[in-house]
Amino acid sequence: MDILGKARKLESTIARSIDTAVEGMVGRSPRQPVEIVQGVIECAEQQVRPAGRGRRVFPFNQITVHVAAATRADRAHFEAVATGPPSLAQRLLDRLDALGCRPAALDVQVRYAARARDGWLAPEYHVVFDRVERPPVSPPQAPETPAPLRLDLAVVAGSAEHRNYAFTGGRIDIGRRAEVLDQRQHLIRRNHVAFTEGDADANRTVSRRHAHIAYDEATRAYRVRDDGSARGTAVLRGGQTIRVPQGSRGIRLESGDEIALGEARLRVKLR
Repeated sequence: MDILGKARKLESTIARSIDTAVEGMVGRSPRQPVEIVQGVIECAEQQVRPAGRGRRVFPFNQITVHVAAATRADRAHFEAVATGPPSLAQRLLDRLDALGCRPAALDVQVRYAARARDGWLAPEYHVVFDRVERPPVSPPQAPETPAPLRLDLAVVAGSAEHRNYAFTGGRIDIGRRAEVLDQRQHLIRRNHVAFTEGDADANRTVSRRHAHIAYDEATRAYRVRDDGSARGTAVLRGGQTIRVPQGSRGIRLESGDEIALGEARLRVKLR
């Protein structure tokens, strides 16, 4: 048996009977906004039903509250109370939660009328409960990430496995030899731009793990960083030499730049 629900319903019935008797003798003043809100909450509470095994359910997901507001001031007074904090919707959810039947979703709408209509629960307000089937909400689609710029590198000083290279995003390792091994002949890394061993004098100034270029998706930029090379890394731009400090974020590359790796050079083109 739903003893708690029956007790609350009996209590509300007795209270309404007393209010009616008192009003008949002395009359009553219109309900204040906070009284209307409390009345709406009590109406919602009366809709709670037992669902077996101690469970309770509130079978609606939409509540429409009609309020009689003859003037803008009346409407403003009610809105000030209904919007809270806490809001009318939050008050309803809290009360239903206390009864053990918090709904997954609850849409509370307030509509105003100049005067009460036939069939209203009270001269000041009326409450309509409904269950509306809503299509599932699709998660927002993530904005498409623009394709990375293409990076072309041309060897203009020194000699490498290829004269020209093209990359699209990612990390590009640069150094001497295609594969870099440690003393135990274990592979440390592979260079995407590999200057050949012992060919040109400029190649000898390129460290085996000289530098790398990394693409930053947020800024759509390529940045060159020094990897602890012996002869250093720099960017040549407009007659200026911009050193790349070790351990820094590196230097952002622009089309027309030249990357100096010791005495070797790579020309940059972005498109």
